[in-house]
Amino acid sequence: MLRIAIYGRNFDDEHTPYIQRLFDQLDQIDASIVVYKRFYDYLLPRISMPERVQPFVKQYRLTGKVDFLFSIGGDGTMLDASTFVQTDSIPLIGFNTGRLGYLSAIALDEIDAALQSILDGSYDLEKRTMVKLETKDNPFGRYNLALNEITVHKKDSSSMITIHSYLNGEFLNSYWADGLIISTGTGSTAYNLSCGGPIMIPGCHNLVITPIAPHNLNVRPIVVPNDSVLTLRPAGREKSVLVSLDSRSGSIEASNELTIVKSNHKLALLRLKDHSYLRTLRHKLNWGFDRRN
Repeated sequence: MLRIAIYGRNFDDEHTPYIQRLFDQLDQIDASIVVYKRFYDYLLPRISMPERVQPFVKQYRLTGKVDFLFSIGGDGTMLDASTFVQTDSIPLIGFNTGRLGYLSAIALDEIDAALQSILDGSYDLEKRTMVKLETKDNPFGRYNLALNEITVHKKDSSSMITIHSYLNGEFLNSYWADGLIISTGTGSTAYNLSCGGPIMIPGCHNLVITPIAPHNLNVRPIVVPNDSVLTLRPAGREKSVLVSLDSRSGSIEASNELTIVKSNHKLALLRLKDHSYLRTLRHKLNWGFDRRN
């Protein structure tokens, strides 16, 4: 029996028939289904779910209990869902109700084909690098991993911060900027790209250090091996800085040293055979299209 966990967010009414179709198809194959409690409560008045569907909460350990985790939403929803499976033992698959969909790349009208591919075992698993934050009084607790990026950002909207950075113990640079992004290959098309950082194919074993609105115009993003140990020492007028792990944020005292390293855990993303990363990239960025007409 196929065991499925489902995580999601609110969606537009136009998507309701597709979500109903997903549950109907899972019911037909007699799949075991658990749904995140908040999403479960949202779905109850909107669709008809099989009686055997059960809700689960954040503390529920999915490992060993489900075969796949479905994310229904956009890329932000996928990032939230990744906190439930910070290991490669449960593949994550995204059904896109959002806009861009770099991560949640399966369109809702592909539900039938996607489920058939899962049943047939006709898919690829991409093991994606995650980065880990280590610091005193870590506000993220055991959920201290990020799939896209770790960002250190100023809290005061009027002043920059200084971030002294060290690579494997050797001084790298002092960044005077609004903040600093440490991006994985997966996150290179996200915040990193909007701040002028390069796109990296996810299989590259690198991280990108990208300053946010740097004061010195000669400061540019730099690519470093992902087995490096990056140490950050924030400084500035404010007593604390804002640190984000993907879509989760917390305040950390500026006097604290931040260490960023590659996690031993990787995240398994399920990709259909006819969905290549390069195809998605071309489609989302409109590469190869003449827009002059």
